[in-house]
Amino acid sequence: MKGDGRMFSGTTFQSIDAKGRIVLPARFREQLGETFIISKGFNKCVQVLSLDEFENLRDSIKSLPAKNATALRYHVIATAIEVSPNAQGRVIIPQSLREIASLDKEAAVVGMDNRIEIWNKDKFDEMMNESEPALDEALSMLNF
Repeated sequence: MKGDGRMFSGTTFQSIDAKGRIVLPARFREQLGETFIISKGFNKCVQVLSLDEFENLRDSIKSLPAKNATALRYHVIATAIEVSPNAQGRVIIPQSLREIASLDKEAAVVGMDNRIEIWNKDKFDEMMNESEPALDEALSMLNF
């Protein structure tokens, strides 16, 4: 998958209001542009992609065997919605996506290189703790 030059990094914790709105950090909004995509993520989270990165993902999905492509289309493309932040930098996460990711009051907004993930804070903390064995293995393989 060819990237579009954007690189998201860092983790912040943000509140989600009763209407499902969340403020994305200004540094992320600057890279995303005025309009971007929110869809179901690959873990139990919501992902945020620039329009270019979403097109790259769609192109990559098209190149897969039909069975795999269809599964990913239902997972990612069928749940995708184009959004624009309001004047305060807030975007609405649709109720269906909030339910999928168990998003309620507090969320972790995580820069993941070519995309942003929005996690339920407790589920994010749990995932980070559970990933320790995989991290140890990955570090042993990394020549850094």
